[in-house]
Amino acid sequence: MIFGTFVPQGWKMELAGIADPQGKWAKAVEIAELAEQLGYDSVWVYDHFHNVPVPAHETVFECWTTLAAISQRTSRIRLGQMVGCASYRNPGLLAKITSNLDVISGGRLDWGVGAGWYDHEYRAYGYEFPPARDRIRMLRETVEIVKLMWSEADAHYEGEFFTITGAQCDPKPLQQPHPPIWIGGGGEQLTLRVVARHADRANFGGKPHEFAHKCEVLKEHCRAVGRDYDEILKTWSPEVFIREDEREIEAGGTRSFWGEPYDSWREGNLVGTPEQVYEKIKAYEALGVGGIVPWCSDYPETETLTLLAEKVMPELR
Repeated sequence: MIFGTFVPQGWKMELAGIADPQGKWAKAVEIAELAEQLGYDSVWVYDHFHNVPVPAHETVFECWTTLAAISQRTSRIRLGQMVGCASYRNPGLLAKITSNLDVISGGRLDWGVGAGWYDHEYRAYGYEFPPARDRIRMLRETVEIVKLMWSEADAHYEGEFFTITGAQCDPKPLQQPHPPIWIGGGGEQLTLRVVARHADRANFGGKPHEFAHKCEVLKEHCRAVGRDYDEILKTWSPEVFIREDEREIEAGGTRSFWGEPYDSWREGNLVGTPEQVYEKIKAYEALGVGGIVPWCSDYPETETLTLLAEKVMPELR
């Protein structure tokens, strides 16, 4: 079992209690460094520009510049995006960004990518918001172009949405044959088909019965394209909230930034004592989960981050 964690970057309003933008940034770096010290395998950021559930004129640190900076403040921990939005950057530019980050971090990039979904954000920043079917086709072409540019001296590609002609990407990534590709999303007809063809890691969620169903769908897509299902590491990105006293968990109620009721929020996430969270991860492990990349619901506090590392992770490694 591998363990990552998100760092606070403001998307979920978790830094609103810190007044100064430099203070917010210092907290993000502090937690990235702490995650490395605690033994996490990776740190992650979201690829979003303004807050949820509604834009609030509150700081949101941008995905790729955040990771580039954190790469220079850490030495071991891997760096990922859960997940990058394929529509927000030209695939050729994205190949350059990802390759550069792999080099400047010493080969620590986990490339996360998905089709995108936040329509309000698309429109606010002047991006077209194509139908889901087209966004997923654009995702597939983006992955194919980036992989080509990571490996070919002069890459050529002509797709339905994107074309490159003799595109060069130097330096190439350090990791060989390429950085791990994480594709996020659980769309059963199209997204999981792209996962079956191109992903090293798949990230989708759901309560246990929902997760198990997605795994079965992915198995069928893997059979259809001749891929070994077991080659793809299945990962889950829930929210996590841990306290050693059950009463403190119940007294706090739901911490869902979407306003999900407490019972539903607790059922679908890692909420509980260290022992309860361990048992829940074991249940997902039995369904095929090989990696957990959670969001700590008490940020900017670090109690959950620490308890997960010290009381849960050692029992699962």
